[in-house]
Amino acid sequence: MGDPARGPKYECEIWRASIRADGAIGFISDEYASFTLAGDIESDASILSPDYPTNKVRLAVWEGTLEMIGEHIRPGITTDAIDRLVDTFIRDHGAYPSPLNYHGFPKSICTSVNHQVCHGIPGGKVLKNGDIINIDITVIKDGFHGDTSKMFYIGQPSVLARRVTEVAHSALWKGIDIVRPGATLGDIGHAIQNHVESEGFSVVREYCGHGIGREFHEDPQVLHYGSAGTGTVLQEGMCFTIEPMVNAGKRHVKLLPDKWTVVTKDRKPSAQWEHTCLVTADGFEVLTLGADEHQ
Repeated sequence: MGDPARGPKYECEIWRASIRADGAIGFISDEYASFTLAGDIESDASILSPDYPTNKVRLAVWEGTLEMIGEHIRPGITTDAIDRLVDTFIRDHGAYPSPLNYHGFPKSICTSVNHQVCHGIPGGKVLKNGDIINIDITVIKDGFHGDTSKMFYIGQPSVLARRVTEVAHSALWKGIDIVRPGATLGDIGHAIQNHVESEGFSVVREYCGHGIGREFHEDPQVLHYGSAGTGTVLQEGMCFTIEPMVNAGKRHVKLLPDKWTVVTKDRKPSAQWEHTCLVTADGFEVLTLGADEHQ
């Protein structure tokens, strides 16, 4: 589940990720009309998770959750029914759905369909042939959170919907492949942005990946665009999500009146994939791999 891009030091004010005219990446405070370089944002030991229990994260997040729900994704099912199935599965496996009641979010998962970018609220929406859907699952087990999302096709999607889904998936792995001690967050964003834009699509900038561990959303903020060599330097023990949101049209989005659901302004389809990653001594470990994935 993505985090609105913000300046991590300031919990009470909203910051927007921005690129200055000289190419510097940072955050703009609407309240104070200030610009802070991403690399100047203070961080502390909370971004390191040397005791992150990788085996428990796999158990909590996966344990077959997305594989299970994939068997139920077909025309005629509602997003609320998907939510109930996942909620039951998570609880039956001794975990708890992190999004439920998080800042008032009313459901256990996010379901974002077609031109919905992220944070869609499950409800009476009936899936039909040609739809695409992102199912975003975060759970907490034994005191630690794990976060992942995956795209599903309902029947046969359009060529455009299928292509943006495929590019979003490859963009995720372009970012993951950068992760290692000494790389920067800007390196990750740069790799994702270059790949997406080379395919003729756009990267959403208002929402980003995030640190994760004992808290659902922690530092650092992981932007999916930017300049190589900028931002926080990765260290062994950091744990965070990478979750690029890729639009088939322009990058601009809007928030619906429910204050959660984000959609593309041009109503063209959007796709997102997400994994939780741990920085290891010699590279990375993806903690939320499915049975059909290899790192």
